[in-house]
Amino acid sequence: MKKILFVCVENSNRSQMAEAFAKIHGKGKVEAYSSGSRPSGIINPKAIAAMKDLGYDLTTHQSKSLEEIPQIKYDYAITMGCGDECPFIIADHRDDWKLDDPKLMESIEFNKVRNEIERRVKELIERV
Repeated sequence: MKKILFVCVENSNRSQMAEAFAKIHGKGKVEAYSSGSRPSGIINPKAIAAMKDLGYDLTTHQSKSLEEIPQIKYDYAITMGCGDECPFIIADHRDDWKLDDPKLMESIEFNKVRNEIERRVKELIERV
């Protein structure tokens, strides 16, 4: 199974949803992880609500630092638009999705970001 790491600054929205979608759509194909360069320590309630709308319980996740994830070589490291704030991760493939941080968005806009993350995760899983 391919190992995929999703990284954003706080590990409370984008990377958490990406990890969830990879677990949903990549079951049996990928191992998904997420982390933050400066984790907030909480999952944003808006992210929890957005994923609950799709039947996924994000309350089972935790906001983690890069030190709290397995220190392994990942097949894919995907950053969420945090640019140089995300430290170097050892991975065979890297990509930056340049997604706006939805934490202050209203639910309609937040869900657009969620849906874009799902689309990109599905596309990534098809490639791996």
